[in-house]
Amino acid sequence: MADDQTMFPQHIRALKPYVPGLPIEQVARRLKLPVTQIAKLASNENPLGASPLALRALAEQPIDPSRYPDADCTDLTHALAAHLDVPADWVVAAAGSESILGIVASMLLAPGRSAVYSQYSFQAFVNAVQRVGGSAQVVPSPGFTVDLEAVANAIGPDTSLVYIANPGNPTGAWLAPQALEAFLARVPSKVVVLLDEAYREYMPAERCGDSLAWLRRHPNLIVTRTFSKAYGLAGLRVGYGVAQPHLADVMRRLRAPFSVTQSAQLAGAAALADSEFLRRTAEANRQGLAQLGAALQRMGIEALPSSANFVLARVGDGADMAQRLQRRGLIVRPVANYGLPEWVRLSVGRNEENARLIDALETELQALTDSK
Repeated sequence: MADDQTMFPQHIRALKPYVPGLPIEQVARRLKLPVTQIAKLASNENPLGASPLALRALAEQPIDPSRYPDADCTDLTHALAAHLDVPADWVVAAAGSESILGIVASMLLAPGRSAVYSQYSFQAFVNAVQRVGGSAQVVPSPGFTVDLEAVANAIGPDTSLVYIANPGNPTGAWLAPQALEAFLARVPSKVVVLLDEAYREYMPAERCGDSLAWLRRHPNLIVTRTFSKAYGLAGLRVGYGVAQPHLADVMRRLRAPFSVTQSAQLAGAAALADSEFLRRTAEANRQGLAQLGAALQRMGIEALPSSANFVLARVGDGADMAQRLQRRGLIVRPVANYGLPEWVRLSVGRNEENARLIDALETELQALTDSK
């Protein structure tokens, strides 16, 4: 059998695996604990669970698993179009917004074409660029935020795609609407801007720009959003992209057939009407961020301001601290794969989970101090 050096192209050999948060069941088995004693604070999931309207729709409408789902996601697409006030042919549903990131990379990149993105950008997008053999222009991120001036200056003759997440993952950093709007006006029309808004629902209203209005003015813009976070449908894998028809049509052609399940389509369409659940989610997140932020400040732990549902905190050796917390039944996310070995990403949980995490951090930090 041929070895990896001859079997796989170099850009595939160099791929780093995406590292998800550990499953609760796996940690429970390892620690020999009930799953109810494990708190997963690593994957930015909704601690309130799923949208009640989505759950009701799933309970009331039987799904026939022997039938393929609607490949065009017709009902979900029209529900999204009505909710967003855009034409239906501008909407592309897919198996999570991460799927849209991969579709857009496949659509625009190839060897000899480049993407521009900021340091600390979402690893799934970085991998999507590499999978298709595109090259990357990685712009330094002073202060952990996107330097839009530097991103604009990095656009070159071979640039086909610019990626910006607002807020960003794993940083939680956001961009002022006026700055983003001015940036979009500078980008050449032949370069597509992918604006990833997976955490938009957590942003305070004053930080949210009207990205759908920007879409109408900029034919080279794609906006991606998801049901995984604020709507609590991470296990169903459903998200979407919005773009003008010349881009949306090609995205639909590249989308894998039947990739959005019947359950995901049904739940997503129902969840769109659940404004009360979104309100409760945003309020619980605001309180959780304040709870974690005050505690981290009291402990002298550097933490970045966040407009998402997580906090990036500097704890010394991130991998070691994650292991220490895991032994206490708390799953958090070390982020050395982002070039941040001293940091961990802490998802906002329920009040009692946040309190457990705070207590455990204090105990482990004291243990480290005592051992010196």
